[in-house]
Amino acid sequence: MGIEPAVILLQVMRLAVPYTLTSVGAVFSERGGVINLALEGMILVGAFGAAFGQYQTGSAMAGVFLAFLCGLCVALLFAFITVTLKADQIVAGIAINILVMGATRLGLSLLFGSSMNSERIAGIDVPVLVMDPLFYAAVFSVAGGHLLLYKTSYGLRLRATGESAETADSAGINVDRMRYSGVLISGAMAALAGAFLVFQQHTFTDNMSAGRGYIALAAMIIGKWTPAGAALASLMFAVAESLEIWLQTGLIPSQLVQSLPYVITLFVLAGFVGRASAPRDVGIPFEKNRKSE
Repeated sequence: MGIEPAVILLQVMRLAVPYTLTSVGAVFSERGGVINLALEGMILVGAFGAAFGQYQTGSAMAGVFLAFLCGLCVALLFAFITVTLKADQIVAGIAINILVMGATRLGLSLLFGSSMNSERIAGIDVPVLVMDPLFYAAVFSVAGGHLLLYKTSYGLRLRATGESAETADSAGINVDRMRYSGVLISGAMAALAGAFLVFQQHTFTDNMSAGRGYIALAAMIIGKWTPAGAALASLMFAVAESLEIWLQTGLIPSQLVQSLPYVITLFVLAGFVGRASAPRDVGIPFEKNRKSE
């Protein structure tokens, strides 16, 4: 039996939504100068918030709102640690991911009586993907993200902060405020990605983000820190994941098939990362009024 092209297309589009939302959000964090390795945890907490919100209220919109709120809270914590306390951004991101993984596992036990999965939820009841509001949120994030980043004074200030925080500060830009805003945008969008995941699967499962935050970060780098580029790279990873799903029905060992998206990530990064230029001050804590030696 042949595979319908429309089925494959819809599957790729569905798989691309969480990557797109997360990678476009990551653009704002890194353009402001903060490496957001906590995306994995932000997706996970968004998924848990959406599942719990809908389970308690029966409303998908309540689930989305709680996911959004949870994502903002985790992003705020991450921003406080990295921007205010000026901790190492890589270490802080990994620590946040571990914290969220443990917290959601505890939440499953306390709220659902299981350490593995939640009760089933309805999700967003639409007959096809293209009627899902979160699908349109992903599409809008690309165009809206481009306009916000390149056509507004906010985007100009954010990009200036990531390129040279010291110069931005001397021009009267509040560097900490801009970096907080970039991290909060990325946290909110990653949480929406988590909400989409849990609504598609109709249940929250332990560690269901499954590396998507890291792949989204790779998509952002491959996309050269632009919303459109990140979205195109996300589409590429969605194709790889779709291929993984179809190949699992064949004779290739499942472990090899499951590693396909990560292998592709490594090869593509090896080819692109040397030619892509990150914002100059990304990952560097900013000390206001530091004295030159």
